[in-house]
Amino acid sequence: MPVEIKDMTFDKVAIGPVSVRVYQGAEYSKGAPVLLYFHGGAFTETGLRHCPLAECIASTGAIVAVPDYNALGGGVFPKPLEVGFSIFSYLAKKRAGLGDRKSPLLIGGEEAGGNIAAGVALKARDHFADELDGQVLLSPLLDPFMASRSFREADAIGMRQRWADGWSHYLSGGVCHPYAAPSLCSRLSDLAPALVLTAADDPLHDEALGYADRLAQAGVKVQQHVLPAGTGWPTIYSGTSNGTGPWAGNLASQFSGFVQNISIN
Repeated sequence: MPVEIKDMTFDKVAIGPVSVRVYQGAEYSKGAPVLLYFHGGAFTETGLRHCPLAECIASTGAIVAVPDYNALGGGVFPKPLEVGFSIFSYLAKKRAGLGDRKSPLLIGGEEAGGNIAAGVALKARDHFADELDGQVLLSPLLDPFMASRSFREADAIGMRQRWADGWSHYLSGGVCHPYAAPSLCSRLSDLAPALVLTAADDPLHDEALGYADRLAQAGVKVQQHVLPAGTGWPTIYSGTSNGTGPWAGNLASQFSGFVQNISIN
């Protein structure tokens, strides 16, 4: 499905105006899912830029809003989390012209954006924000200790230092709250259903699946999938987005199936 892209400003968000790029399936239907999606970039990237993963998800008929969530606070916790939760709360109440009252409302993101999405889901649970219908975590960057076995691959592809610097920047405010590092959270029950995707050679593979397993053990409905080696999104191999790749079909089908499952339930 063709995707329409437009830039806009959410100017009534409680935390302040936020620039947003919206990807919208040209033939989206009534009740189309609305996904608040946080881009990757090791907690440091700002500005609106093209997000191939958001465009892929929008091609399924979804409406995907990608905010410039680091601009207001420089990417240091807790500001990105506060921005993300503020936008989520705004969409839950007003929808900002995106979708309608029958639209499922989801949050998601890849890499550092997956961390923000997981943190927002935790805060939504703690603030009894029942409007959150699901979370989509694509190779989420969740563990500041970077100690998993799969993380050794980060050295081989030159990503360890980038992520180490990103964590140092994000936690430079001196706080390591569970919202900042969801893998360290001891209470994961009652969270929104989760779709967790990674790749077999993804350095973030172990922390992604480890978090998915802990969610499932806590009674959260989880759909997880591992893409074949070499077919993950470019942001986990090189830190950059290089357009559509072999992951696109997998991502689209997994997202569509996840939305169908949460809609039925």
